Amino acid sequence: MFATSILRSAYPAYKSPYGPKYQYQPHIDGITPKQLYRILPTAAAWGGVALFAVIYYASGIPRVRKDVLQRVPYLGERYFVNEIPASDNPF
Repeated sequence: MFATSILRSAYPAYKSPYGPKYQYQPHIDGITPKQLYRILPTAAAWGGVALFAVIYYASGIPRVRKDVLQRVPYLGERYFVNEIPASDNPF
């Protein structure tokens, strides 16, 4: 049993010319560039939807409306200005 294992290590491993040609593929934690390019548009779309949802839910907060939404060019000056009518003034 031991003699055969010593003989096997002395010979180089046979590599068939008809077998697959393995090459090194760069990756980060198992994610290759090809997989990244396929996942990136979907992840960007989900991130955009999540950002829209956060802005939509936080648009009722006065601080967010004043500091973030009113500073958006063209839209902030027209849609996010909250003017209270004089009839609603308690004084």
